[in-house]
Amino acid sequence: MRRDQLLLLIFLAFAQYTQGAENRSILIYGDSVSAGYGMTQPESWPALLASDLAFSQPSVSFTNASVSGETTTGGLNRFKKALEIHAPDLVILELGGNDGLRGYPISKIQANLGNMIALCQKQGIEILLIGMVLPPNYGRRYTEAFVGIYSTLAAEFNLAGFLPHLLSGIATDPNLLQRDGIHPTVAAQPLIKEQIKPLILNWLKSD
Repeated sequence: MRRDQLLLLIFLAFAQYTQGAENRSILIYGDSVSAGYGMTQPESWPALLASDLAFSQPSVSFTNASVSGETTTGGLNRFKKALEIHAPDLVILELGGNDGLRGYPISKIQANLGNMIALCQKQGIEILLIGMVLPPNYGRRYTEAFVGIYSTLAAEFNLAGFLPHLLSGIATDPNLLQRDGIHPTVAAQPLIKEQIKPLILNWLKSD
């Protein structure tokens, strides 16, 4: 068999595979940590994740609707419209950090996130919940209650996936944080991507 014939067969097999595969849509819905604050979009973890899976999972599309400075209240207000526009099969929900930094009531943060999760599940959309932490100077009582929001929601709802702490191993390394001590650097983006990628692959396998 000639090389051009072999390449044609490979192309046709690949085309048949991608056409037969059910298209899946993932919506990343977060704040500045997911919006790529302080870097170009191609450097951000959502872009790296999409690039990683572009060949191995060609039927999966990614949309990043994250907004820097977003709170759970703002996110909830625009959530229904975002679901209507993007019609995702999975939402990666990464919100709450800005609420915590502003000292918002724990009950309000949890209620907002819970309402977003419930809205998704009502429409048959699955959720991958991303937990956040706060700097220690916010006080032990508040920071522990804040972290508990995410584990409580993960236990309450049947989620497609749960990552307790997005910046695990990163927030404690000053070399991986920008000058503000909050936002991860460009060097941290591949590490974040590698934390989330296995959860996406597990979702695809179980779907």
